Amino acid sequence: MSSGDIHIRVDGLTMAYGDRLIQRDLSFNVCRGDVFVIMGGSGCGKSTLLRHMIGLQRPASGDIQYNGRSIVNASAEQCDEIRRSWGITYQSGGLFSAMTLAENVALPLEQYTGLVASEIAEIVAYKLALVGLAGFGDYYPSELSGGMQKRAGLARAIALDPEVLFFDEPSAGLDPISASLLDELIVKMSQVLGATVVLFTHELASIFAIGTNSVFLDNETRTMLDGGDPRTLRDCSAHAKVRAFLKRGNSGTGDQQ
Repeated sequence: MSSGDIHIRVDGLTMAYGDRLIQRDLSFNVCRGDVFVIMGGSGCGKSTLLRHMIGLQRPASGDIQYNGRSIVNASAEQCDEIRRSWGITYQSGGLFSAMTLAENVALPLEQYTGLVASEIAEIVAYKLALVGLAGFGDYYPSELSGGMQKRAGLARAIALDPEVLFFDEPSAGLDPISASLLDELIVKMSQVLGATVVLFTHELASIFAIGTNSVFLDNETRTMLDGGDPRTLRDCSAHAKVRAFLKRGNSGTGDQQ
């Protein structure tokens, strides 16, 4: 890839809580249009890396850039400007329980645009329809299944047509069929929006179904062991630990498209 294709650059990133090292010397590039997987076992620092990449936590050292702009060295105003080009979904869906789906999806539009109520309502209906929730705008999160809540969270995440979509363990708590449908929806939204996807997960089914590139974070050496297409890493990584992670339970032994 040429440097012009690089959407996100992580350069020499070290993360720590005081004297406790989480990960060190992380360097990787996320190219525009990637479905990029941050993978590794529990406790390896995936959630901490997410907080660093969305600017909620400062690194001990290193830099993170979006379209060549550093979020680490940016002012608060510049950070807000960069963040407006992102959409973020959380494990639980992250919806406000006292608000309807329509109100949840409308929230970023009300906060960050000058659109009038009728324009917002039209966009909300469109975004809910995109994720398969047309007609559910008046429902509250508690009235939906777990899979529907995650789709509603995605509808809110895409409200502002983001350039980057972050997913934190999107399949957590879902049955295999619902998880597969969500994977398909993630790819669809990436294509519809032309967005780059950064996926934080340990779920093999999702990694192989939709991942185009990846890095593996190791919780023992506290650094990334390898990176690349997850299928290639499964079969050819020089690190036995990476191959074992991607072949565990025999779930990753066959190609999945």
